[in-house]
Amino acid sequence: MVSKNQLKLIKSLHQKKYRNQYGLFFVEGLKTVNELLTSHFEVEHILLTKAMKERFEKNETLLVSEIDLKKISSLQTPSGILGVFKIPKIKPLDLQDWTLALDSIRDPGNLGTVIRLCDWFGISNLICSPTTVDCYNPKVLQATMGSIARVNIVYQDLEELIVQSELPVFGAFMDGDSVYEKVIPKKGILVMGNEANGISTDLEKIIESKISIPQYGVSTTESLNVATATAILLNEIRRG
Repeated sequence: MVSKNQLKLIKSLHQKKYRNQYGLFFVEGLKTVNELLTSHFEVEHILLTKAMKERFEKNETLLVSEIDLKKISSLQTPSGILGVFKIPKIKPLDLQDWTLALDSIRDPGNLGTVIRLCDWFGISNLICSPTTVDCYNPKVLQATMGSIARVNIVYQDLEELIVQSELPVFGAFMDGDSVYEKVIPKKGILVMGNEANGISTDLEKIIESKISIPQYGVSTTESLNVATATAILLNEIRRG
């Protein structure tokens, strides 16, 4: 059985400061746990309810009651399985393809969806500004559906990255040139901005190509959701 101290530790991992302190994070759901078990992530504990134990035979597991699991879960209805994993060491960036950079994305669901999009479109490196939500936030991880196992995520100052890189840099702006009229290079950096304010003024000054997704028809919609916009732009990038 899982101990009270283990439950207390896992409960603390809801907060970023404790994830950093212990170097651990947790995920929930059979699919996500299995995805991470077959990846480079190193497992610490697997917690299972009795009902889930029959469906899961990998690794050493700890039995947890449904009541205790609900206390530590980030879900309204826990799935019956929770995996605790070690936060991996940062991998060096390999900028030989397109790289996605996020400027102060705050919504966990948006970041999780963007990570899934990187996985889908084969974007290996995702660079986040220090003000972007933590990728090991339970809500982010839930939204990735395991895709975090295949995307290298680095938190770095974006101005420093752009200034030092020799790659072409494209930024998403409401008043940018239509992406459908742009010649898309084979590699570069795509910058997506904050949900409310877009790309910061300081970053805007050093982005060489401003692109946008044209709006059709009569609409009062001010902008697209950042994850939706990212999907459209990555699709255009991969189309070349």
